[in-house]
Amino acid sequence: MNQPFAASEDISVAIEKYGDMVRRICFLYLRNQADVDDVFQEVFLKFYINRGSMQSEQHQKAWLCRVAFNQCKDLLKSYWRRNVVSLDNMEIPIESQAQRELIMAVLQLPASDKELIYLHYYEGFSIPEIAEIRTQNVNAVYSQLRRAKERLKKKAGDL
Repeated sequence: MNQPFAASEDISVAIEKYGDMVRRICFLYLRNQADVDDVFQEVFLKFYINRGSMQSEQHQKAWLCRVAFNQCKDLLKSYWRRNVVSLDNMEIPIESQAQRELIMAVLQLPASDKELIYLHYYEGFSIPEIAEIRTQNVNAVYSQLRRAKERLKKKAGDL
């Protein structure tokens, strides 16, 4: 009888713990608050449905990252998203000009590079953890991250 209440507590704890991370991932891809809110809800709805399969807290975090990335990619590929012009010009709240330039350089990178940079430097995932999230070989992730950093340095230098 208390199962629905316990489930709602689980989702509340997950949103409290990982909600900001999921929103940042979504904003990296979508840059539109309405779309970010939609994907955020979809991610945590999927979490609610699949919460019993979570093996550990680290697995939960990695699972939420992967689902957030995939939901964002799905939205960007959707017909509706490609054919609607956004009216939402959000400003990114950043303290310094250097931070603003770095964020703008990251946002100009290809999606795969953005994902790697975000997971490693913003969320603190190790290379083996990123390899698990992306279902890739560890050495491939090392190489991709190195190339992503090189592209980021070039982009940051162009600004």
